[in-house]
Amino acid sequence: QVQLVESGGGLVQAGGSLRLSCAASERTFSRYVMGWFRQAPGKEREFVAGSSWNGMNTNYADSVKGRFTVSRDNAKNTVYLQMNSLKPEDTAVYLCAANQGVVVRTKLWEYDYWGQGTQVTVSS
Repeated sequence: QVQLVESGGGLVQAGGSLRLSCAASERTFSRYVMGWFRQAPGKEREFVAGSSWNGMNTNYADSVKGRFTVSRDNAKNTVYLQMNSLKPEDTAVYLCAANQGVVVRTKLWEYDYWGQGTQVTVSS
């Protein structure tokens, strides 16, 4: 069982930046594809970004391409989401998830483990 704990959320003005972290309990963290998702009030949870086990392959939602960057440090069992040029529409709870596969997946049901999430609020 992999436990995931997100941190780094908060309130930021439009145009600002935040860096989210997701720490995993699993010593075999490097075996997992890691994904970031978000869920805004009244909306479905959506894929934001994902990283292969070694960080060499990444995938992004069109809405965040060029603004968000996913990275990971396997020595620290941690994946990051650097968010720049934030917009009010980025406001959501951000969750990280782990997948035991190889390909960076974008569907919720393809991920095996989930964190509790961290709130990101972008004011206009």
